Amino acid sequence: MKQYIVDAFTDKIISGNPAAVCVLESFPSEEIMQSIAAENNLSETAFVVKENDRYHIRWFTPKSEIDFCGHATLATAFVLFNYYAQEVDTLNLYGQVGEFTVLRAGDLIRMEFPEYKLEHIEITDTMIEALGTIPMAAYKDRDILFVLRDEDEVRDIQPDMELISKLDGACVAVTAKGLDYDCVSRVFAPRYGMNEDQVTSSTHCMIAPYWSRRVNKPSITAFQASSRTGILYCECIGDKVIISGKAVLFSINDIVAL
Repeated sequence: MKQYIVDAFTDKIISGNPAAVCVLESFPSEEIMQSIAAENNLSETAFVVKENDRYHIRWFTPKSEIDFCGHATLATAFVLFNYYAQEVDTLNLYGQVGEFTVLRAGDLIRMEFPEYKLEHIEITDTMIEALGTIPMAAYKDRDILFVLRDEDEVRDIQPDMELISKLDGACVAVTAKGLDYDCVSRVFAPRYGMNEDQVTSSTHCMIAPYWSRRVNKPSITAFQASSRTGILYCECIGDKVIISGKAVLFSINDIVAL
């Protein structure tokens, strides 16, 4: 089994968010896929199988399968465009979140995803204790999004990961208006085996609509202020979020024992 390691949302290796990608004739057992993801110990490992004119994609963290991962989708599209489908500029994929389209546009890969809802929720004492600060607002869909006062607060926050893991969200994000970018964010996912995710396009299906409406612009540039950092180019069109980014190959290896 051939495996590609790709750094997503960057054009420099050892930055952005790394993901493993395995392109297969058919899916192995869930036990095998989970074991590979655990061995990789990256935030996500993607497994993809071509079925007629579209690609079926599944995403695994070191601990479990998840319903959607944006940066591993970007990594997968990079691998397909460069090694398996060089002649096309459009890929049709589907997974647990349904069908979606990925496009090649120069050195960018454009992914069209459903917009997450922004359901306003009350801020609880547990949230405040978990974050170590009082957020200005909180929103909920698959993930929880907290709005903080400024970029410095986003960069400096040191949440309690044990308490973060108990909040009712797959990922927990903090965001604020940016200085050099329209917004900055950080994303935490300890319940999936990663205290902080490096660049998280799935959560930007919440972050981008929020800031697009706040700054009254359909297109925004988002910066994820993790240790490796990443840049996401986001467009909000109707109930869709188009997230574009760059990617770079780190390595190719063969998995020889299953």
